[in-house]
Amino acid sequence: MRASISGLVVAALNWGSSGPGVETRAEPPPVGEEAETPGETPPSGIALPAAEDVAPGLVASGPSPEEPRLPRAEPPPEAPAPKPKWMRRWLPERHMVVFGVFGGVFLPHEQHDLYDPRTAPPEPLWALAADVGARLGYYPLSALGVEAEFSAVPTRMRTLTDDFVFVYGFRGHVVVQLPYGRLVPFLVGGAGLLGVRSHVLLLGNDVDPAVHYGGGLKLALHRWIEARVEARNILSAAARQENTAISHVQVLAGLSMTWRPRPKASPVAKPQPRDRDADGILDADDACPTEVGVRPHGCPDTDGDGFIDREDPCPRAAGDARHGCPDSDGDGFRDPDDGCPQEPETSNGYLDDDGCPDTLPERVRGFTGTIDGIAFDVNEATIRASSRPVLDEAIAVLQAYPDIRVRIVGHTDDSGSAAFNLDLSRRRAEAVAAYLVAGGIDAGRIETEGRGAREPRAPNDTPEERALNRRIDFEVIGGEPAP
Repeated sequence: MRASISGLVVAALNWGSSGPGVETRAEPPPVGEEAETPGETPPSGIALPAAEDVAPGLVASGPSPEEPRLPRAEPPPEAPAPKPKWMRRWLPERHMVVFGVFGGVFLPHEQHDLYDPRTAPPEPLWALAADVGARLGYYPLSALGVEAEFSAVPTRMRTLTDDFVFVYGFRGHVVVQLPYGRLVPFLVGGAGLLGVRSHVLLLGNDVDPAVHYGGGLKLALHRWIEARVEARNILSAAARQENTAISHVQVLAGLSMTWRPRPKASPVAKPQPRDRDADGILDADDACPTEVGVRPHGCPDTDGDGFIDREDPCPRAAGDARHGCPDSDGDGFRDPDDGCPQEPETSNGYLDDDGCPDTLPERVRGFTGTIDGIAFDVNEATIRASSRPVLDEAIAVLQAYPDIRVRIVGHTDDSGSAAFNLDLSRRRAEAVAAYLVAGGIDAGRIETEGRGAREPRAPNDTPEERALNRRIDFEVIGGEPAP
């Protein structure tokens, strides 16, 4: 390697400042041409009104008497054209990794320094050769990246025999690009090595330092694929000259695989628990989220009786656990609905909905407990005729007191099996109920039950005791046991 990096840079600066000897001058405008001044009549000499000055349906020559000119409408300001959607897809991103392959042409300078002076004289290469290679890049920023690449140029010498030589290059460079659209312009600049390998009698083997710069365009074809075209100028040492540089041209096109980091999901801010009424109970657990309340429900309970105000019939007066209102006598009736708020109701099945104490009427008490005089055929549920006066009296009492409801219970002695006695007692109670219903008593006021021999009145040792146990009882529903 005969040229140094410092010498190459000096040569590049001299080459760039002096150029190849071409002098540039500003040319005067052609004779007869002048800059057009706004408002002047076009060269044709015909001045036409602007399109917006002519109302629809009118001609430029002016309105006719029958068609008055419409007032001039001001044109709306022109909005900038929106960028097409396809231009906004797959933009360059931070931390992208790129691997690509490329192909193109390499145009070497005739005075190249790619030869080994110990074994061979310099010979020019073909003016145009194929150039292929691969690159690997990393872009820490969407607008800035670094790349390394290798290129191979199989070519021939310009001799009578067109001998084959292999030119190659290792390069690294910085990429600066505009990451604002799908079509990305970019510039590259870097340095590397330019070498040749050939037979010792041709050019031999040689490697020289080189710097390069250029630019091009990238087009994202897909999230993972992009196309790329570019042109570069490669500066390397000139043959047999110190501190001079020559220019090789490289024109490339290629495809790259792009790895983009997976987009990070934006952290979703967890909604803060709300307590709109600031009562210490979160809205999610607060049955009244906009009213200051108490635990556990979060609703107002002004009287503190456990019933929230909107469901409390007496929100200003503490009540009991049954209805939320005061019940001074504790009989289950709210004081406003209690006929006797200071005296508890007597729950005996008679006038039990007035909240006042009372006793069963004498006639009703006569038909509670065991009703004597009701008899049945042996082992049957057939009522004997002798029982009718007693049952007719029961019908009269129930008709006189329509609020009374009764339960008719049948009993037997212990003769026979328990299952038989239970069924017989049930059928006898139903037979009495059927008699009362037939006499005009609402069936909804009567319940029946058979208890068999489970509740005897006397031991079942004698016929007399067994007769006492075969009976029908009337119980006032809701009332107290008869004395």
